[in-house]
Parts: sequence; structure tokens; C-alpha cells
Amino acid sequence: GRKGRSCRTRQQPVMNVAGDKTDLYVPRKCSATNRLIEADDNGSVQINVGHVDSEGVYVNGNFTTFALCGFIRKEGKADAALNGLWDAKSKAL
Repeated sequence: GRKGRSCRTRQQPVMNVAGDKTDLYVPRKCSATNRLIEADDNGSVQINVGHVDSEGVYVNGNFTTFALCGFIRKEGKADAALNGLWDAKSKAL
């Protein structure tokens, strides 16, 4: 028979109304480790940190996005990683 062979067929590309090919999954990278976050990483999160002015009021529509992989969260280092990332980013703003 067909031992060891996959019976999967090649999927057709997804197209939008304009006829352009679009992907179902857009890969992300962990902001802390720079690792690729795989589609099956159910422990990963994406966090938007809002920018505030000198009085502590949210500036409408301004935020920075951080992605953390499940590995960082599992190790219990997500809080420290997010603090370090924000410290570095806020100095650049």
C-alpha cells in the first residue's frame, strides 16, 4: 500500500474580492526572544501598551504592540520581559 505517505492534498490559495492571494496565518516573532511564534503556540499573547501623555491620559490611537511566546510565559519571565521591552521602547519615544 501507501505506507508513510500523506493523503493530504495541496490547499488552494485563499483569494480576496480583488483576486489577490491572502494567507490565513501571519507569523509573528516574540518581542523578547526574537523566536518565531508558531501557529500552534497556544500560550503566546499579543499585548498593546497604550501611550499616555505627561498627565497620565491615554493619547487616543497611540500604542505599541508586543508579542510574547508561550516559552517566555511558561518560564515565568513574561512580566520582566515586558518591563524591559517597554523601558527600551519608551526611551526611544
